[in-house]
Amino acid sequence: MGTAARSGARPGPSRRATLRLGGSLLVLTPLLAACSSSSDAASEASAGYVSGDGVIVEIPRETRADPLEIRGSTYGNEEFDSVAMRGAPLVVNVWYAACPPCRVEAPALEAAHAEYSVLGVGFVGVNTRDKAGPAAAFEQTFGITYPSIPDQDGALIAAMDGSVSPNAVPTTLILDAEGRVAARITGAAEQTTLESLIETVLAEAA
Repeated sequence: MGTAARSGARPGPSRRATLRLGGSLLVLTPLLAACSSSSDAASEASAGYVSGDGVIVEIPRETRADPLEIRGSTYGNEEFDSVAMRGAPLVVNVWYAACPPCRVEAPALEAAHAEYSVLGVGFVGVNTRDKAGPAAAFEQTFGITYPSIPDQDGALIAAMDGSVSPNAVPTTLILDAEGRVAARITGAAEQTTLESLIETVLAEAA
């Protein structure tokens, strides 16, 4: 699948504070998932939900790990294979329907999908908890049009080789054209930040 670089790429969010550590660029942003008070955290724990830490990591091309292989049957009973999508970036969002920040970030993910899928960028969800009914209700509520793969047994998360912590949901990975993790958002994805990360990976393929 070919890609085309966007002209006039958006600048990154002006409020980012950056910290370079060990060859990776850590971008700390005020994501909703990172703003839980101790009482909020206790409430979340009792509900079986654990917040992400609100950290964005961008990984330089020369230090990226081996490509990921994400395979499975979607809720629509279609086979998905990330290997077949190499040659273009892929956005992988780990979520489940009752996760509060997943609901916050859903419109941003769908907006990014609507804009960047025409440029060849793939999108797929990995749902860690839900059967088809709750997942479909979530997708209908938020107008999600890209597919998701159920992963109730954790096999897909395990196959991601440490790129996603099972307790950090939502997490969004941006894979480069070779299938390697180029960036990770742990916590709710903000639209401007997500699109900036996608633009960076698209520019690499230009």
